[in-house]
Amino acid sequence: MENTAGRFVLTLACAEQPGIVHAVTGVLLKHGGDILELKQFDDGPSGRYFLRLAFATGPSELPQGREAALRADFEALGGDLGATWELRQEGAKRRVLVMVSKFGHCLNDLLFRARIGELPVEIAAVVSNHPDHRQLVEWHGIPFFHIPVTADTKPAAEARLMDLVDRFEIDLVVLARYMQVLSDDLTRQLSGRAINIHHSFLPSFKGAKPYHQAFERGVKTVGATAHYVNSELDEGPIIAQQVVEVDHTFGPEDLVAAGRDSECKALSNAVKWHCQGRVFLNGNRTVVLR
Repeated sequence: MENTAGRFVLTLACAEQPGIVHAVTGVLLKHGGDILELKQFDDGPSGRYFLRLAFATGPSELPQGREAALRADFEALGGDLGATWELRQEGAKRRVLVMVSKFGHCLNDLLFRARIGELPVEIAAVVSNHPDHRQLVEWHGIPFFHIPVTADTKPAAEARLMDLVDRFEIDLVVLARYMQVLSDDLTRQLSGRAINIHHSFLPSFKGAKPYHQAFERGVKTVGATAHYVNSELDEGPIIAQQVVEVDHTFGPEDLVAAGRDSECKALSNAVKWHCQGRVFLNGNRTVVLR
């Protein structure tokens, strides 16, 4: 595995103003930093500026105190710019909790991609309102929690979920075909750190059996949408979408099969980009610095 000691990713968002890149690179110069990748976007309609910077400070671990000094300088810079910012070691894994119901293809895909190192995540726990996938999850050495949900037990179930989020120090919750609507209170608590996969190319074909709806309309593409969760059902800021071409020979089950692949890919892309610090919330939209 590549040695990433002394390599960092800075993400920064603020109001557009002159001299942002000059100020950021000035901090790097002070600390002997070398730019590895720089992506930026100035969003004119919102007047917001977004930056993702990967850089190295040397081939080995930072001398004692230098990382703290680097963070202190970025803290001061963030204050001057009125910016929100984060500095993480490159390749640092985010701790993820996956939620799933009966359809296991997205769960299985995430488990595999995490296991082979394709995703910069550690799947710390899996929660389901059904017991079906316990054996699969525990085969991967991951704790599985069966939390049934009914109208009467929903508040207690969501409280237990948040207990797990706190206990496992979760950075990101991923709804991998979790077929329960989260309460407004829970979506507020998870704002910006919960991703859902919607089994159609939003905003079309919402609700039950979207692929059967697509068949009835004779669609020529099917797809999937990965988005942040908010209080509006399936209306959260979109992170990734995947589209597959189909034709008149595809029956409903063929569309379902094609849709499964697009769901897996859209969700894994969204998780990867979020965990790499490439996704910025911008109102009800996202900026993805790929």
